Amino acid sequence: MDGLINNKRKKKNIQYFTQETEDCIVLYNSTDDYTLKSKIYYTKIHYAFFKLTENIIHTFKFYYTEVDNIEDLQHEVMVFLLSKIHLYDQSKGYKAYSYFGTIAKRYLILYNQKNYKKKVEVIGLETIEEDEKHSYIIDEPAPEESLSIFMDSYIDYCTQYIFKFFPKEQDAQIADAVLELFRKRESLDFFNKKALYIYIREMVDVKTPRITKITTKLHIIFKKHYSFYLEKGYTNF
Repeated sequence: MDGLINNKRKKKNIQYFTQETEDCIVLYNSTDDYTLKSKIYYTKIHYAFFKLTENIIHTFKFYYTEVDNIEDLQHEVMVFLLSKIHLYDQSKGYKAYSYFGTIAKRYLILYNQKNYKKKVEVIGLETIEEDEKHSYIIDEPAPEESLSIFMDSYIDYCTQYIFKFFPKEQDAQIADAVLELFRKRESLDFFNKKALYIYIREMVDVKTPRITKITTKLHIIFKKHYSFYLEKGYTNF
């Protein structure tokens, strides 16, 4: 009976990056006690990073690697995330899951592009294309997946430089409200322009023309960098 209960719990517990994980990352960054940091990481954060990197690698087919196996690549990404963990700032309004997912994908995009180019130089494009028909190397992410990768980087970029793009505090608040909608895009069930404007006005007490001005500037930034992304296959943030 105990075994059956444990199996049910395992199947039900599909949330590997929970609010507890979010809170523990904040706690990790708030202490200078190395022993406590180590305990927090290995008991509360390590598994979340493990599953996050595993899912990203296999979801987006990041299989061009210099290491012997995918697990070694996954370990590299986890080490990279740990090296950046101190940069996460909860006060900026975005979730740790989104933040670390974004930088993991950015790391893997650049890593895979570098190794793909090396492989082309060594054995030629025709050989690679032939190998892909018979190996684990699968096509690039679908267009909607590619856009999702870009959007995560775009949101992170705009958030990081929000006061550079919008020096006035109210403009920055409006921009952050728009970016918050982008962060929650997968959970939103409406795409009506009027409804979006009402939603933003509820978050920031401001008139529609001001919202239009800010969204127009965000759109200009988006178009500039997305055009580069479509042409080059990677972001220039």
